[in-house]
Amino acid sequence: MVVGAQWGDEGKGKIIDYLAKDSDIIVRYQGGNNAGHTVVIGKEEFVFHLIPSGILHKDKLCIIGNGVVVDPGALLEEIETLRKKGVEIDSNLIISEQAHVIFPYHKLLDSLREKRRKIGTTGRGIGPCYADKVGRVGIRIIDLLDEEIFAEKLKLNLEEKNELLRKVYGLKSLSFKQIFKEYRGYAKRIKKYVKDTTLILKEAIKKNKNILFEGAQGTLLDIDFGTYPYVTASNASVGGVCTGTGVSPKDIDKIIGVAKAYTTRVGEGPFPTEFEPHLMEKVRLKGKEFGATTGR
Repeated sequence: MVVGAQWGDEGKGKIIDYLAKDSDIIVRYQGGNNAGHTVVIGKEEFVFHLIPSGILHKDKLCIIGNGVVVDPGALLEEIETLRKKGVEIDSNLIISEQAHVIFPYHKLLDSLREKRRKIGTTGRGIGPCYADKVGRVGIRIIDLLDEEIFAEKLKLNLEEKNELLRKVYGLKSLSFKQIFKEYRGYAKRIKKYVKDTTLILKEAIKKNKNILFEGAQGTLLDIDFGTYPYVTASNASVGGVCTGTGVSPKDIDKIIGVAKAYTTRVGEGPFPTEFEPHLMEKVRLKGKEFGATTGR
């Protein structure tokens, strides 16, 4: 597995791309489209948010694991962008049926809370989606595929979320019909990618396949071991791979931590070794240190 040893943006995408040629399967195990892994081939730049960057290798299977939170709209947009660049998707991509889904209310609540707390989130709804998962009210990919189950779960969630939006933030309620229709549309388009990824990985391990786990963010942004509360909402360190894929720690035989010669961080939080402004600006421009997801 490849994990960031700093606050993210260490160059994991480049390392993953280098190692992918010797791997059979590449797996994302945590985070969501708040991640941004950049791979440059020749003069062409590819930025990945949800899809493992190993997708550029035609004969590799790429898996979005159960520990990832998925914005279906963002995923489909990424698929179309890659498809236009000639990247094979349909036979190479699998999404865990157990992955949780990001909804408009997650993104809205993320932005509203950020205005009050200044954590430095990307506003993509990642934290609120994980909160629903832990609160046992989350909606998973598999739920989207069943019209009745999805309708029932969405109604219950919207009752609670709309009350919060009205009474705490003074905003209008979100429309059940609009969200239901939009996400049922997504379900029809992503259905062909959805499978039991834990079973697929277990079978691959039995066959001695080489599996490469692709971490997002970095260890210092881990929800438990990072600079809390200025962290991401998932376990971005080594431990996240087991809960995010269902793979036993006994099956992981190599861990590669990626660091770079100078440290960067995006968003808020402590940064004790920060350069003086003039040097910071110089290194930022020279190293092209802008977030692949946010541009920050």
